[in-house]
Amino acid sequence: MRYARVAVGGQAVWGRVGERDIELLSGSPLEGTGIDVVGTVPREGAHWLPPVVPPVFYAVGLNYPRHIAHAGVPTPERPEVGYRANNALTGHLTPIVKPAEVTGRFEAEPELVAVIGRTLRHATHDQARKAVFGWTVGNDISARTWQHQDRTLWRGKNSDTFKPMGPWIETDVDALAQTTTLRVNGVTRAEFATGDMVFDPYDYIVEITRHITLHPGDVLWMGAESVCPLEPGDTVEVGISGIGTLSNPVHLEGNDS
Repeated sequence: MRYARVAVGGQAVWGRVGERDIELLSGSPLEGTGIDVVGTVPREGAHWLPPVVPPVFYAVGLNYPRHIAHAGVPTPERPEVGYRANNALTGHLTPIVKPAEVTGRFEAEPELVAVIGRTLRHATHDQARKAVFGWTVGNDISARTWQHQDRTLWRGKNSDTFKPMGPWIETDVDALAQTTTLRVNGVTRAEFATGDMVFDPYDYIVEITRHITLHPGDVLWMGAESVCPLEPGDTVEVGISGIGTLSNPVHLEGNDS
């Protein structure tokens, strides 16, 4: 099943995504039962929102062997997570805005995203698997000069529109058996086995819940094998087979296109 959030009449509405239409729902599928279909809208022309606004936005750093080798750092010995800011989220087909004062490398990283579906603390690996409601696609935009100038990642990773996510949540897929592809202006710039991770999502969930309670709607971005430079005027697509393709144009701040 595919679930999304779309804007209808200026309001965010959950929907169940079909081949041509989106069935609008009376509530969030993360809430469980008692949800009714209250209308439909065509998929074509839909205003896609981030498929979930997480209570907590978790993000993995270096988690793919080739990316670690390229960075020239030791392989992590245990799963550790960081955090990102919800203000950075934007949806499918909406612009990534490069701030006018950004100089240097401005890059995309294609990432698998796990969406948590139940409250969880001190989880086993099996409980961690069962706690994942579904999977979506993320594009981790980074302004590297800011990332290296600041003591934290507050600008370089968390500026507005720096975390496109979507277009929907897929609940029926073996996410770790898929292929992740990054395209810029229709040209493939990276492709890798999605599951070729140092630690898988369930390892991270087990580690997180040793110390922190996970809640429905929390998300966990799983890192990327490759990065790719972007410029205003580009269109960047992140596709994960079996899940979907997230597409966003890149605009320069102050320009409408």
